[in-house]
Amino acid sequence: MNTELIALIETFGFTVIMVVGLGYFVYYVWQTITNVIDPAIGDMKKTIIRLTDQLRLLDQDMIRLQQKVNTVLEINEKETDKKRTSARKKR
Repeated sequence: MNTELIALIETFGFTVIMVVGLGYFVYYVWQTITNVIDPAIGDMKKTIIRLTDQLRLLDQDMIRLQQKVNTVLEINEKETDKKRTSARKKR
């Protein structure tokens, strides 16, 4: 390998061999991005959309539950007020 590399450098020059090596590096990086990273990003986007939808549903559920709790607290407060007023009338 070393003798072949030396022969290539002697024939074409150091800069030409380095440009070819850099071209291969760029090609390798481009292929990795295209074949590995882009599909993974697509999957992540789908996951983020799904999680965002679930978060919205949970938020809506929390709002509904809070409304129900507020209603129950209002009813309890009205009942206690009725009991207090009826107890005062009996005295």
